[in-house]
Amino acid sequence: MRGKGVKAKIIMGKRKLVLLARKEDLSHNIRYISKVPVRIVMDKEFLKVRPETPLFELIGKFTSEETSAVVVDDRGRLVGFITMKDLLHYFTPPRRYSIVGLGFLKKYSLTRASRVEDIMVKKPITVHVDDNLGYAIKVMIETGKHHLPVVDDRGLVHGLLEVKDIIRLIRIVAL
Repeated sequence: MRGKGVKAKIIMGKRKLVLLARKEDLSHNIRYISKVPVRIVMDKEFLKVRPETPLFELIGKFTSEETSAVVVDDRGRLVGFITMKDLLHYFTPPRRYSIVGLGFLKKYSLTRASRVEDIMVKKPITVHVDDNLGYAIKVMIETGKHHLPVVDDRGLVHGLLEVKDIIRLIRIVAL
């Protein structure tokens, strides 16, 4: 892209090149964000824990790592997913104390021996590594999810797509 009259912008995202484009092309490209493959925007370096990981170890990872979601991984396959928000639900009392069912008792039976598999979402909503951002955004809006594990046909985890990754791309492209 070097040459007379060519203005290029190299834009770095979190640990990766996100976009290389001429300045005059940037506003044109904003229309095509929905066609960008998920694999380009997803974070390939994400926190993984195994199902048998102690819950208090997970809490430690949440406080020491820059992440708010964890892919629960068993030999590269997605077996569950948990976010900080999911974790908070286990420490929030019900609205009505007079109606206490077995679910409430089970919920509050978490102990230091509790493991990630006790509270993880066992069949999380995912997007495919070949999906585009338009589809991923639609899934996020319809489900209210801010984090989506990215998997292939065999269920192997390739990355994690977060709302902030998409917003970062929109910001970069809109410059």
